[in-house]
Amino acid sequence: MEKIIRWGILGCGHIAKKFAADLLLINDAKLVAVGSRSIDKAKAFAEAFPVEHLHDSYEALVNNPEVDVIYIATPHSLHFEHTLLCLDHGKAVLCEKPFALNSRQSRVMIDKAREKKVFLMEALWSKFLPQYSTLQALLKDGKLGTIKSVLVNFGFRPLPPISPRLYDPALGGGSIMDIGIYNAFLALSVLGKPDSIEATMTPAATGVDEQCAVLFKYKDGAVAQLFSTFATDLATEADICGSAGRLRLTTRFFDTAARLEWYPGRLDTREVIEVSKAEGFGYHYEARHVNDCLRKGLTESPVMSFVDTLLLMDVLDKIRNAAGIHYPADK
Repeated sequence: MEKIIRWGILGCGHIAKKFAADLLLINDAKLVAVGSRSIDKAKAFAEAFPVEHLHDSYEALVNNPEVDVIYIATPHSLHFEHTLLCLDHGKAVLCEKPFALNSRQSRVMIDKAREKKVFLMEALWSKFLPQYSTLQALLKDGKLGTIKSVLVNFGFRPLPPISPRLYDPALGGGSIMDIGIYNAFLALSVLGKPDSIEATMTPAATGVDEQCAVLFKYKDGAVAQLFSTFATDLATEADICGSAGRLRLTTRFFDTAARLEWYPGRLDTREVIEVSKAEGFGYHYEARHVNDCLRKGLTESPVMSFVDTLLLMDVLDKIRNAAGIHYPADK
């Protein structure tokens, strides 16, 4: 029997609960510890997901010798601090996206992982879903021909009570970092690094972007149009258009709910591409990959590599600079 990988979760919010639920789908993984700055929050978390160790500080969690790897589920403004805390204590890390607030922080985190020879990966879970694997296979096989354009939208109106992190510059607020990151990730996956980036935004009262429109341009003539918003509810779909047809990722293109629709011609030519049904919320795919990496003694994922993370963060920096979106952490 393979060794059970023992997980800890740093932070006890909404996404931490989804991740904990999906860990239950993995035979070779076990949630053994959670850490929170509030023992009451940790106890409330453990009512739904019983764990052996409840910690009332993150320092106690990273010092727990029973933990092999820690999933960082705190707001993205804290990823830099919490990743370094884990790495300094020799704990492998799966850090929720966005990896950090900017590429400068990202490089420090990666350098620390290399220095300590400890595993580190950005938790960009979409990359591990069956839909994404199928998409990559179709692109590799040339089914779409030459890619001409990518169009992606992601938008919703936050419901009360609205989380302060969505609009606070100090917390990395705004649509581009919270949801626009999925748009950028998909465009990069299909077309690679753009040769130029244009962006404009509609500011919220706090100065961060309530809406952000982005244009990637490529020397071969391809373009990617990306739009994210907290002002309206959008279809949240993606179209990848090539010389041989169009591939559409339906509503919630970034998660397990999406379907793949192939259009070799116009609208009446639609064909649904079958994809294996995903279990749970979809976070267990990336968790299984981390388990595999740890068993192999890897300190970097071959799927979501440091190069991938740095490219995405560099592009997000350029988008924000072009649109005039600035955080205190950029100084």
